[in-house]
Amino acid sequence: MSGLEIERKFLVCSDSYKRQAFSSSRIQQGYICSSHGRTVRVRIRDDRGYLTIKGPSDEKGLSRYEFEKEITLEEATELMKLCEPGCIDKTRYLVSSGSHTFEVDEFYGDNEGLVMAEVELKSEDETFVKPDFIGQEVTGDRRYYNAHLTKNPFRTWAENAG
Repeated sequence: MSGLEIERKFLVCSDSYKRQAFSSSRIQQGYICSSHGRTVRVRIRDDRGYLTIKGPSDEKGLSRYEFEKEITLEEATELMKLCEPGCIDKTRYLVSSGSHTFEVDEFYGDNEGLVMAEVELKSEDETFVKPDFIGQEVTGDRRYYNAHLTKNPFRTWAENAG
């Protein structure tokens, strides 16, 4: 799959997404390259592997080019050894809302305590129904990009703010 990815990101303000989810899976991912807004990501989702290349985001942080290809679990495991330091470990919950599916990520490890939701859209101005667990929008805030979280984990934000 490749093409333009248009998505909005939100913080999650309650755990009601767990009761509403129709599916969940464990994800581990690392980055072979994550500089200048371009990323090459390796992901293991349950027992499947993926290689994803993303281009830089537009000025609003809503759109970016994305190419994704399924690879074998063995290939993904080997490629993870080439990744930059830092790993994302999370459970992804899928929740239906209107005609959209929200992906809710609950992070572990160095990003424990962070829960975010994303919704993919067909256009930047497409409307959607926000579920009750949706909080503050963080679309375009690079601190919440997974590649950024590998270098600047959520647990360090409070330490750095003081």
